[in-house]
Amino acid sequence: MHLKRLSLLNYKNFDTREFEFDAKINCLIGPNGVGKTNILDSIYHLAFGKSYFNPVTTQNIRHGEEFFVIEGVFVKEGREEGVVCSFKKGSKKVLKRNGKVYDRISDHIGQVPLVIISPSDRDLILEGSEVRRKFMDGVISQSNKEYLQDVLNYHKIVSQRNALLKYFAANRTFDKDSLEIYNHQLHILGTRIHEKRVAFMLEFTPIFIAQYKAISGGDEPVRLRYQSQLESAPLSDLLLENLDKDRLLQYTSQGIHKDDLSMEIDGYPIKKFGSQGQQKSFLIALKFAQFQFMKSQLSGMPILLLDDIFDKLDEGRVAHIVNLVNQDLFGQIFISDTHGERTEKTVKQIHQTYALITL
Repeated sequence: MHLKRLSLLNYKNFDTREFEFDAKINCLIGPNGVGKTNILDSIYHLAFGKSYFNPVTTQNIRHGEEFFVIEGVFVKEGREEGVVCSFKKGSKKVLKRNGKVYDRISDHIGQVPLVIISPSDRDLILEGSEVRRKFMDGVISQSNKEYLQDVLNYHKIVSQRNALLKYFAANRTFDKDSLEIYNHQLHILGTRIHEKRVAFMLEFTPIFIAQYKAISGGDEPVRLRYQSQLESAPLSDLLLENLDKDRLLQYTSQGIHKDDLSMEIDGYPIKKFGSQGQQKSFLIALKFAQFQFMKSQLSGMPILLLDDIFDKLDEGRVAHIVNLVNQDLFGQIFISDTHGERTEKTVKQIHQTYALITL
């Protein structure tokens, strides 16, 4: 899978712009504010039907305009495929593949396999558990549409159960049978999601550890551990045991929507005890592991987006990353950087075709 052509209309800071990508490694060079990251985000938009950096769709429209259009031509298994994502204020976002409009944007997930690495990924370490759950779900969903649908259905039912709990509290009433319907559905979906997450982590964790070892030089032991309330009891039991608590809180306190990933270095939370360089290496290892996992699950190579990846990394860690890329384990790569000389010096060490695109 590789992106051959990209067209932007009224997307973020671009009025109209077209790009041709013929090289394996495409370097976007320019000072901050010229739109390097926006180009990467537009490619992400074509893969997932949404922005990686700004979930508010209207804010992705160029200032003063009413709509945006992103169009990409991909080559997949020797065939060209067109993907168009467009949005007009007051209307529903439209995502088309080969001229056909998707009824649900979620049906497109996995058609353009892609991994992005960005400074904003620090949220995986610094923010709450929801960010880390979304990471897990995002990796699994690109190769498992049934899983994605289970997750969407699960969250819908949690919202409905929460609304019912609020109704009970507001009206000083209670109907155990109505609640049990939601409990049963949550148990079935939650159990299935939990089993898939456990299976995923068993396969993913060794890949991650190997990637971190390659990037860091192998001196720092790291750990990635999946944490779930379902480790202690079936979800149906947890919902019953915490019924009084849920009625008091007016929301569902138990379930896979409370799952988390524990991230440690030398036996301590990397959030508190990891240096900036260690945290960045941890995140890059996570994303490289995501890439390798996806490659094993899908046909073809995912596209790799590297946004300002070399910032705050010492030369030794950069060299390890270059070595990984140099092993021809990766497909098409897009790199954004403010320093053209640094980028060219780095990519010259990789025996692949490259292009410098100055903005």
